Amino acid sequence: MNQDERKPVAAANRAFYKAFADRDFAAMDGLWAKNSPVACIHPGWAPIFQREHVMASWRGILGNADQSQVTCADERVLVNGDTAIVICTEKVAGSALVATNVFVREDGVWRMIHHQAGPRPADEPKKQAEAPKVKRTLH
Repeated sequence: MNQDERKPVAAANRAFYKAFADRDFAAMDGLWAKNSPVACIHPGWAPIFQREHVMASWRGILGNADQSQVTCADERVLVNGDTAIVICTEKVAGSALVATNVFVREDGVWRMIHHQAGPRPADEPKKQAEAPKVKRTLH
């Protein structure tokens, strides 16, 4: 994969976290796909489907003055044609979450179709060089 294919996806991902940090609903709304199905799973929430419901969740989060700042680190961008996945670390109120953001190319622009964030294991290595050797359960 060409590094240039990942740059616009990484830029869209950074725009997502900037809209989050700025509490900018209009920017957030503009980042989400309009012609593709969308879904979102906020930490501790049930899955949300349909654009109007996903955007209503963001309106509530961004409008909440008590919402902690969220920053993004350790982005890893995977591109396959007109679909891209970004896996990153979200830093929230002194803790770390792992997030998956999925984008599709709509009219030549990368738009988000899915966001999911959840707890990151405390003992997880920062960079994974090989498959984990520790036995773990899925659920």
